[in-house]
Amino acid sequence: MSILRKDAEQMRSLLSQAERILCICHRNPDGDAAGALLGAGMLFEHLWPDIPVSFHCIDDMPDMLMFLPGSVRVQGAPETREGDCTVFFDCAEPKLTDMHLTHPQLFDGTIPSVVVDHHPSNTMFGSVHLVDSSAASSCEIIVDIVDQLQWELTPDIATCLLTGVYTDTGGLLHSNTTSTVYRTVARLLRAGARRQAIVQAVFRTAQASTLRLWGRVLENIQITEGGGAISAVRESDFRATGADYSQLTGAIDYVNAVPGMRFSMVLSERGGAVKGSLRTLREDIDVSAMAGTFSGGGHRKAAGFSVQGKLQPEVRWKVIEPTEGTEEQPTVSLP
Repeated sequence: MSILRKDAEQMRSLLSQAERILCICHRNPDGDAAGALLGAGMLFEHLWPDIPVSFHCIDDMPDMLMFLPGSVRVQGAPETREGDCTVFFDCAEPKLTDMHLTHPQLFDGTIPSVVVDHHPSNTMFGSVHLVDSSAASSCEIIVDIVDQLQWELTPDIATCLLTGVYTDTGGLLHSNTTSTVYRTVARLLRAGARRQAIVQAVFRTAQASTLRLWGRVLENIQITEGGGAISAVRESDFRATGADYSQLTGAIDYVNAVPGMRFSMVLSERGGAVKGSLRTLREDIDVSAMAGTFSGGGHRKAAGFSVQGKLQPEVRWKVIEPTEGTEEQPTVSLP
């Protein structure tokens, strides 16, 4: 599956006639969301220099991604007006922007919109949909559109887009790293993407607070009888380590490294809600279906959800029959 030429042409027509282009990504932006937001936004500026382009996210860019060109330009929810056109990046549904209640006009058809996304759970909430669930990242889709419409890439744009490809494939290590991904990487490198800057910022730099938070995640790992490796961090863990929510990104990959597990999950408290991130390495497990039971979604091997509430530790005890020569002792049975 790939983006249809007619859909790409429809996007070009819609944007070229706009008075302003508002680029929006999901809350708690990761590398793919930020890379798509900034890369595509700068691309639009390059294509239509007379049309103002703005960048919006309800949350600040994480420190790890502040090396990206244009990152300092990202602002909160936009003030809309007639003539606007909105482009949503890496958003499967309106609530992921956290603007759906405060800015309903962004989603009710009042303002024409384009959705660029790679999640199979996408609700197709825009006027034009450039959605490809076979793509490893939203940035990969943007490169496909660029090539179909024969647009040019600058080194800054290519660097943003390569960041999204790298982060959503775990540095080309995840199972979603297809031959198309390698071709996309080669295309972006030819366009001048600064690969080493991405590697250094994303994979070889970690604040002390990040390492302390990840230490708590690893310390709290519990193995369930159902074959899950599960960990959790509470608001108090963020405060004690001095880490913000964005610094939890990446910790689940280490939890997912426990051999023999069917799936892994990291739960985190944040602002009266509990966010869950799910991963699996197995072909017979669909974590997006698991996330769906909590109104979440994602991909078969990587998904997430958010529910209102807080975490409460639980320990169960059981008494086992003593074996000959040993004393009867209580043992912990994990939930």
